[in-house]
Amino acid sequence: MPELPEVETIKRTLEPKLTGQSFTEALIYLPTIIRIPGIEEFKKEIVGQKIKSISRRGKYLTINLSNNLALIFHLRMTGRLIYCHADEPIVKHTHLILKLDSGNELRFIDVRQFGRIWLVSVQKLNTVSGLKDLGPEPFDKKFTREFLKKELRRRRTRIKPLLLDQTFIAGLGNIYADEALHRARIHPEKLACNLTARETSKLFITIREVLEEGINNRGTTFRDYVDGNGQAGSNQELLQIYNREGQPCLKCKTTIVRIKISGRSSYFCPSCQKE
Repeated sequence: MPELPEVETIKRTLEPKLTGQSFTEALIYLPTIIRIPGIEEFKKEIVGQKIKSISRRGKYLTINLSNNLALIFHLRMTGRLIYCHADEPIVKHTHLILKLDSGNELRFIDVRQFGRIWLVSVQKLNTVSGLKDLGPEPFDKKFTREFLKKELRRRRTRIKPLLLDQTFIAGLGNIYADEALHRARIHPEKLACNLTARETSKLFITIREVLEEGINNRGTTFRDYVDGNGQAGSNQELLQIYNREGQPCLKCKTTIVRIKISGRSSYFCPSCQKE
């Protein structure tokens, strides 16, 4: 699933291309991806809307439109948003094409069909499932060492699932949670409330580090993720722990292991991240 760095990269690649353009038509091939409003209303409302800006909140991407409307995308597992010319072939699993007054198009492609789209007024953003409940952004002023220490002290849950909880921190997913925990030398099954002050302080730093590196390297691509231009990211080449089961830890040479925590794979070094 695209995480904060991937969605931020998509935002940064699309914004200079889309800003100032207007939608002229919506072609919907998979109606179930539109959550709000109905299909016919969506087609009617989107036409003529001018793109003012693009923003990101957690893993949600929002195209801010004229007339106080917001077009919101959640890419889920395999969703892609691609900007291209209308003459380019339409690939398999293209579920939405938004035509632009420049003659170009914004296409939503999703192999597994889990992605979702909303078109709502800005006054109704609290109707968008998940978006209204997001926790602080990792780079936001509200996300401080003190905030993290206070929240961890009262959480009797394992640290890895907590980091994946979008109501706790917005945008962090499986890849970057594993990377942050490894750098902070914290076992993924350790109870959040049992983290020392030093571990918490280190985790605060490493969360921001791995996300910033992910953004700088235009995201992590293993299979599905590409940016708004259709280009893969390169951050996968720099990962130290994720998806490296059976390989030596780059810090201590101990063999990296993979376990399941709350149904999700977690990679860690038994030596660097002692239980």
